[in-house]
Amino acid sequence: MKIKRFLAADMRQAMREVRAEQGADAVILSTRRLDDGIEIIAAIDYDETLVREAARHGAPMPEPAASHAAAERRAPAAPPPMPMPPSELAMLQPIVEQNVLEAARMRTELGGLRELLEQQLSSLAWNDMERRRPMRARVLRDMTRLGIETDVARQLIEELPEQLSADQARYLPLGLLSRNLKVSGRDLAETGGVTALVGPTGVGKTTTVAKLAARAVLRHGPAKVALVSTDHYRIGAAAQLEHYGRLLGVRVYSAHDAASLTQALDNLREHHTVLIDTAGVAGNDPRLEQQMEVLRQVNDAGRLRTCLVLAANAQASSLDDSVRAYLPLQLQACIVTKLDEAPSLGGVLSVLIRHRLPLDCTTDGQRVPEDICAADARVLVCRAAQVQRRLTPAVDDVEMAERFGLAVASL
Repeated sequence: MKIKRFLAADMRQAMREVRAEQGADAVILSTRRLDDGIEIIAAIDYDETLVREAARHGAPMPEPAASHAAAERRAPAAPPPMPMPPSELAMLQPIVEQNVLEAARMRTELGGLRELLEQQLSSLAWNDMERRRPMRARVLRDMTRLGIETDVARQLIEELPEQLSADQARYLPLGLLSRNLKVSGRDLAETGGVTALVGPTGVGKTTTVAKLAARAVLRHGPAKVALVSTDHYRIGAAAQLEHYGRLLGVRVYSAHDAASLTQALDNLREHHTVLIDTAGVAGNDPRLEQQMEVLRQVNDAGRLRTCLVLAANAQASSLDDSVRAYLPLQLQACIVTKLDEAPSLGGVLSVLIRHRLPLDCTTDGQRVPEDICAADARVLVCRAAQVQRRLTPAVDDVEMAERFGLAVASL
């Protein structure tokens, strides 16, 4: 607790000084009229133990500065409370500080007890589920080993039948994942059109554009394919795309705003496939709104298909943040890259299922155009299971209880 003495010409001025220096949470310990004005003793970081200690020593009850000011306005002529001499305040200071420390220790102990109680309740609930529904508990455990997020796993097991056999518990989780993973079935090289690839930096947008362009060139020839770069933030971004363009024999155009992008697309109306490589922008980057506004203006006539690129080796929370950041663009699809670098595919599968994002294709290497393929839900889920069996250790009961224990009662 910090105590300070204020002197002013009148009570109103004194209260203004208290609020200005100590804030609205300051507590008035005493007031006293002097020959030349008003004296106020006020404190901050006040603990309620002060009330009990002050009362025991015969001192007046402290009150918040705000309420004291209001009372002063209502009855300015009311006699002030008996003052507490500063010497008594000095005597109370060690007692108050000791009580504050004891209260802090008590809060810490209560927090530890609460955490322990929650763990015990979680373990009891999980153990009860294992006894009552052992096959369903097995499914949850398998999904956890796959890296599936808790909310998605709970959502999926609600689709399970009440009675499960051992064989069903073994294979149904993979089937549920496959069934809930949306796949667009779209082959960009075949259907063509104008597609903009968006997403955070480092996910492989430019390389993916090159792979898609190479496949389109193989089917329709270089004259029917064009590339557009709107990445004027990253040094060398346009040069990298131009390098791919020269290798493929494809023209590369640059656009820096909505007007130049609209003009470029108007000039490319006769092309079968037009791919737009945008700047990599994180969800918390202020430039993201500017980039999205450019794409929204260009897409007024519905001429643009926006596809979010996600890297499978990113953490689930980062993937989810990226999806939420780009959702205002009304994403039509998603491309998952870097499957070969991901220690687990559970995070990206969870995000795709949670947001119901259709998957166009996946990539798993740097080779152009070999390392790209159309999305297949069953193939992707089986790959996730293979990665899990190779790298993921078993999940113990403590982790299962922490993740699902307090929620299994509703299942």
